[in-house]
Amino acid sequence: MSKESVTVLMSTYNGERYLQEQLSSIYGQEEVDCSLLVRDDGSSDATVDMLKEEQQAHPLTWYTGENMGPARSFWDLVCTASGSDYYAFADQDDVWLKDKLKTAVARLKSHEDVPALYFCQTQLVDGELRPLESVRIAPLLTYGEALIYQFVGGSTMVFNEALRRKLAEYTPRYLRMHDIWVYDVALAVGAFVCFDPTPHILYRQHERNAVGQLNSWRFRWRNRWKRIVRNEHIRLRTAEELWRGYADVMSSENRELTRKVVNYRKSRRARMQLLWGRELHCSEPSVELSGKLAIMAGIF
Repeated sequence: MSKESVTVLMSTYNGERYLQEQLSSIYGQEEVDCSLLVRDDGSSDATVDMLKEEQQAHPLTWYTGENMGPARSFWDLVCTASGSDYYAFADQDDVWLKDKLKTAVARLKSHEDVPALYFCQTQLVDGELRPLESVRIAPLLTYGEALIYQFVGGSTMVFNEALRRKLAEYTPRYLRMHDIWVYDVALAVGAFVCFDPTPHILYRQHERNAVGQLNSWRFRWRNRWKRIVRNEHIRLRTAEELWRGYADVMSSENRELTRKVVNYRKSRRARMQLLWGRELHCSEPSVELSGKLAIMAGIF
């Protein structure tokens, strides 16, 4: 009986310190036919030499390009990849447990004919893989929550070819992070989405993380405040991209909610419906509160 094929998509950038340990954990995945597609985002350390060496001995293909940052680099991988049953994002500095991919595939296999996405809880560790207190999530898996709460970890995601094709149909002009976009699109188009509360990844926290996940209210609120100061309108701009790319394939409910978010600053009716309705209900009350305050202030 043939194994399900999974292409692991990894973007590297000056990752020589932890890369070998992560690659070894990916090679050790159980009960799947696993290969890697790596895009190097303009490294200046020994990362490229490591990739050249790894390609000689393992199922790893890599290419390089100009430095675009993690979001665009991972997105290039999504649009470049093809030919697998499933795809998984991988950071360059984590460690995967041996059952990570087989667990995801088992959850997705019965939905292979429709777009489908899996993600799981992370176990935070320090640079030496010592356990840290982790941010526990219990997502509602609703489109409304996705528009207000950006929590999903791309390094835990596994998705099928049907979703990859749907993603590749539209490249957003605004792309804060690839994982947030993939999750939002999946829920916008009515994909099968499942969450596994069991960690299958050691999510390493160190001084060079592109995105961290420290379990600290100060850390989370400081980041929110920075976004407010920058006036970035992350959630509004993401909704605008979802409207441009996928409005025609959304359910009527998702299309109407997207329309309200896109127009909330121009339409008092839309703003009041978002503030007093339950469409943006969120599993994290503080996030729902901050989101609705942002709507009131016009900075959503």
